Amino acid sequence: MNAIIYTLEFKDFVNSIIQKIQNAQYESLKLVNKNLIQLYWDIGKEICERQKRYGWGKSIVEDLALELRETFSGRTGFSARNLWRMRNFFVTFEENGDVPPIVAEINWTKIYLILEKCKDRQEREFYLKMTRKYGWSKDVLIHNISIKTFEKFLLNQTNFDTQLPEEYKRQAELAVKDEYMFDFMELAPEHSERELERALIYHIQKFLSEMGGMFAFIGNQYKIVVNGDEFFIDLLLYHRKLRSMVAIELKIGKFDPADVGQLQFYLTALDEQEKLPEENSSIGIIICRSKNRTVVEYALKSATVPMGVATYKISNELPEEMKKLLPGPEEIARRLEEIDG
Repeated sequence: MNAIIYTLEFKDFVNSIIQKIQNAQYESLKLVNKNLIQLYWDIGKEICERQKRYGWGKSIVEDLALELRETFSGRTGFSARNLWRMRNFFVTFEENGDVPPIVAEINWTKIYLILEKCKDRQEREFYLKMTRKYGWSKDVLIHNISIKTFEKFLLNQTNFDTQLPEEYKRQAELAVKDEYMFDFMELAPEHSERELERALIYHIQKFLSEMGGMFAFIGNQYKIVVNGDEFFIDLLLYHRKLRSMVAIELKIGKFDPADVGQLQFYLTALDEQEKLPEENSSIGIIICRSKNRTVVEYALKSATVPMGVATYKISNELPEEMKKLLPGPEEIARRLEEIDG
C-alpha cells in the first residue's frame, strides 16, 4: 500500500471529502423536508379552499384519502388523519401567506405535534424555535411540552440582565428554567440532599436532558481549595453554547437568601482557579424544593455574579398561582424574539 496513505496530508484530504459528502447529504435532506412541508401546505390550502368554494363537508377528506392511496399505493402520508393535519397546518399559519421559514426547517411529525398540543400562538412559536435551535427529537419535544417548559421559561428567576454581557444573557436565560421536573427518579417524599444528588447522578443522561440538552457533566462534590480550606460543589456542569461552567447547589427545603452567598463564593473561586482564558464567567443555579419569589428577587439583587434560583418537583402540573404570574403577550413576544439571538 502506498505510503502516502499514512501521511497527515492524506488523512486531512480524506476528512475534507467526507465532510463535503456529509454536508451535501444534510443539505439534500433539508431540501427534501422543505419540499414535503410545502406540499403538505399546498394540499391543506386546496382542501380548505375547495370546501369553502363548493360547500363540501368532512367526507371530502375521507374520499380524497381513498383516491390518493389508490394512486400512490405503498406510499404513506396520505391517510385521512394526515390530510386533516395538513388542513389544520394551513389554517393555523394562513395569515402568513405562505409556509413560515421556521416551519420549513422542522420535520412534519414535530410540526403536527406542536400544532395539536399547543393551541396558543406564542406557545407554538416557542416550541418551534426551540426545536429548530436545539434539534429536539420527537421524544424530547413531547417531554418538554408535557412538563410546561414554555411557562417555566417565562417564569425563570435570574440576575442575568445585570450580571452578564448582552451577547450571553439571553442564551443563559434559556439555560435556566423556573422549575425542573425530576420525575425519572425514585425518591421517597422525604429525602436528603445527598440522596437527591446521587439519584441525579444515577440518571445523569435524563438529568442533563431535563437541564436543556446543552450541558456536559464535569463532576459531583467537586472540590475547590481556598487557602487550604476545602469546599465541595454539589454538581458542576459545563454549558457548551455559553462556554461556561455551571455550579449547581441542591437544597431539599425552601430557598434561603443565605444560599446566594454560598453559591457566590463558589462561583468566584471557580473563576479565579478553574476558568480557562477562553471561557466565560461561571454561572450558578440553586435548585430547591420551594421558594418565595419575592425573597428570591431581593436576594438576587445583592448577588454580584450570574445565578438563578429554580425549584424541582415530580409532578408536571403548573400551579394556578404560577399561571397568574405569566407575563403579558407583548413581553412574551419580546422574549420569543430573543430566542433566535
